[in-house]
Amino acid sequence: MLILFPHLAAATIRKAGTWGYLTLRVSAPDELAVVCALSDGNNPRVSVDPEPAERLLANCDPAPISLWYRVDPALHLAWAQCRARQDTAIPRTVFRDTVRGGYQTFGSPYLAVTYAPGMAEAFPDAALPDLVAWQVSPEGALPLDILIQPEATGIAQLEPRWPAAHLQKSHALLVGAGSIGSAAAHALAGYGIGQLTLMDPDRLSWHNLVRHTSAGRYIGRHKVTALTEELTRLRPDTQVQPLPWDVITQADRVRALLPAVDIVVCTADGVAARRTIGHLARRADVTAVLACVLQDGAIGEVLRLRPWPRHGCLTCRRQALVNNGGMDPEPALDAGYGTGTRHRPMTAVGPDLHLVAHLAAKTAVATILERAGHPDQRLPGEHALLALRRQPDCSPPFDLNRTGELRWLPATPPEPGCPTCDTP
Repeated sequence: MLILFPHLAAATIRKAGTWGYLTLRVSAPDELAVVCALSDGNNPRVSVDPEPAERLLANCDPAPISLWYRVDPALHLAWAQCRARQDTAIPRTVFRDTVRGGYQTFGSPYLAVTYAPGMAEAFPDAALPDLVAWQVSPEGALPLDILIQPEATGIAQLEPRWPAAHLQKSHALLVGAGSIGSAAAHALAGYGIGQLTLMDPDRLSWHNLVRHTSAGRYIGRHKVTALTEELTRLRPDTQVQPLPWDVITQADRVRALLPAVDIVVCTADGVAARRTIGHLARRADVTAVLACVLQDGAIGEVLRLRPWPRHGCLTCRRQALVNNGGMDPEPALDAGYGTGTRHRPMTAVGPDLHLVAHLAAKTAVATILERAGHPDQRLPGEHALLALRRQPDCSPPFDLNRTGELRWLPATPPEPGCPTCDTP
């Protein structure tokens, strides 16, 4: 049996007296119980449940009898020793003699939690919890597993090893919530981006499910709505705003958003959407990260477009490829990723697309952090190519010889007369 102990329950017991009653919800098939209410002695029980949406084992039955006791730290050392020997109980008299008040025995086993204040001081090298769980019977007390909710949860737990506080102040705009975009949204939230705006006018369809992160229960709903609901549950540290907008036809509304964002990530299909985002971001002095797959899903590509004088826009980057004898893969993107008569089928599977999505999210987050003074986040270049399948017959730089190969390329300067790169 595993006992789940919410933070509020732990904080309440640590301020209470010497014993009290517990209310636990129990899932017998899962061998799992959660503390949901408790008392201080014979006083009325108080709820220690979280909000209904976060409530654990909400539909399970309460345990018939459960108690908590304040005990001497030596009992918790015995708890650890018995657990190490597996299925070993301590004698009832030993358990009883360490309890400071309210000890009771019943004809049948019951669940108990013991609280040992001063645990760290009494046994500094043992690293034992001050709250542990037992199954108490007339024969003895058998140690149970316990999981105590920490005071700090979520992305804040990663400080100071990860600059979560800075990322919590950052705002990313993600354009495109399809197969790559949905995985990128989850990755950006996982990195700790505090505000995430999702933009895509499309609705989730059955053919999307094989590659999308959203489940079939969202069929027919906007992709951005599905992602918002999922991320709100999974990553409550990230505030998500869904916008079912078309970046091309509603470019004026997109332009108005850009001064408030720190970075734009575009995973939308087609040349027009990518060029629109590249142009709008450049004029707003915002870095854009574009992610897609090429060669029917054989190559993943991530382009970072920084609004810097020596960094060309998307059109300039593609023209530089042509000027050097390479190919411009951009027009092929208009073939789309779908399965209808207008679309060429793509052979990439969902996890391959999600690799590209995670690389795009990492590029975006690394850009934010490098700008904030984290040199360890500096990337090797501005244009990443990832071989999802080897493509040795492609023209450079897309001639990737090994699956999994990652190639970084530098930025290229603007082309003369470029309407995006030229300062108006």
